[in-house]
Amino acid sequence: MATTQIPYTNLVPNGGIAQPAGTTTVVAPTNNMQISDAFPELTLLRVVNTGVEQDITIKAGDMPPALAAGQGDLVVTVAATTGVQLIGPFESGRFVQSDGSMLIECETTGATIAALRIPRNT
Repeated sequence: MATTQIPYTNLVPNGGIAQPAGTTTVVAPTNNMQISDAFPELTLLRVVNTGVEQDITIKAGDMPPALAAGQGDLVVTVAATTGVQLIGPFESGRFVQSDGSMLIECETTGATIAALRIPRNT
């Protein structure tokens, strides 16, 4: 199973950034998308859907470290050609994998996902 990496774009405290391009979605279940070294509580996903309606699934984590993984995956339906939808922040106790990453699955291509990292102590 191939894994597509989604890099973080760090938000700037007391400042601004240009809109990140995002990573084009890949189709599950043969492909996953991954945020390596994730910090779920400081992670906000920006989904830009230009295609058909699709579900974005944030996979439940491994136990341990994700003690609340039993709550299951988070599935968010993104309407067709809606423009922008924001998802998150997330709980480490539910979504972090044993390697420290977060896994995301998509139904179709036709969207981009950007992982925004919220700065701490702002």
